Amino acid sequence: MVYSSSYIYSKEVIGTSTHFFFKQIIFLLIGSAFAFLISKTKTSFWYKNAIKINIFFTSLLALTFTPLGVSIKGSQRWISLMGASIQPGEFVKYTVLLAAIYFFNEFNKMDKDSKIKGAVSLFMPLVLLILQPDFGSFSISLILIFFACFMSDFPRKYFWGAFVLGIGAMGSLLVAAPYRVKRLLTFLDPWSDPQNSGFQIIQSYLAFANGHIWGQGIGNSNEKLFYLPEAYNDFILSVIGEELGFIGIILVILLYVFFIYLGFRLALTVSSKINSQIIAGCIFAVGFQAFLNMGVVLGLLPTKGLNLPFISYGGSSLFANCILIGFVFSALNFKSQIINETNEYSEAQNYFR
Repeated sequence: MVYSSSYIYSKEVIGTSTHFFFKQIIFLLIGSAFAFLISKTKTSFWYKNAIKINIFFTSLLALTFTPLGVSIKGSQRWISLMGASIQPGEFVKYTVLLAAIYFFNEFNKMDKDSKIKGAVSLFMPLVLLILQPDFGSFSISLILIFFACFMSDFPRKYFWGAFVLGIGAMGSLLVAAPYRVKRLLTFLDPWSDPQNSGFQIIQSYLAFANGHIWGQGIGNSNEKLFYLPEAYNDFILSVIGEELGFIGIILVILLYVFFIYLGFRLALTVSSKINSQIIAGCIFAVGFQAFLNMGVVLGLLPTKGLNLPFISYGGSSLFANCILIGFVFSALNFKSQIINETNEYSEAQNYFR
């Protein structure tokens, strides 16, 4: 689908129809290799160093505001290193999740200074994401923090208090910037400004309408002919809908549903609380972003810069998602490691009692 949605644009702009296709293949191979390597490492290593890993990628996020940063369409989300563009926000979403799992599970064992440092490491990336601005990644990161908190033994009264404050903060940020308010109003009525802010979502509607039940056939989309912006990235589902029709969309949705269902089933089969939370958090992260993207493309949610995991074009996104799957298999391969550590701790407690 990356090839089908990009070959016309790639041919006209770059000179070869396979530019994005081959780059995506390379991203997939490299990402799969890293996923395999991570699956062979111990989960405890990533868990114990979660805060440090998150700080490292937060530092990369901060580099977007330096001369290394690359601004595209008014957003400072990329850095250029050795000729390659990297979007640190794609990685930060998941390092924040890992750090949050560590922070909330170890919260009662931390001293005051450690709690402050941990909290800063969680919320500093959120500040940087808002400054870029990247409200989509900010929203996902915040929800993942709350999801990790919900899975942990963190006191419920503090959780619900923070949840209400978080919802209030998101609402305030949403209306603080005029362009976000405009996006919200456009989402409610895209035909009020069909040539500007409503153009993209209207073209997405037309793609789905053209697809009918069975679709126009792979390669036969009209919207990708410079009508639909981001046809091979954020709005690739629209091209799928036009080329594969309603049946194709249902199949894509079912793939994500099965992914989430099987992922949570695996999480429930793991006896280790930490490993179970890591698996559930990783699965939730992919599934939540997928359905946010679908909501945007189908006009059910305001437009955000979110791609469709594992399907949209994008090296940073695909690479980060592959690493996330590596964490899942690491938690499965070493599911008894943290259990043993916990059992030893419990046995020592019982001995001294």
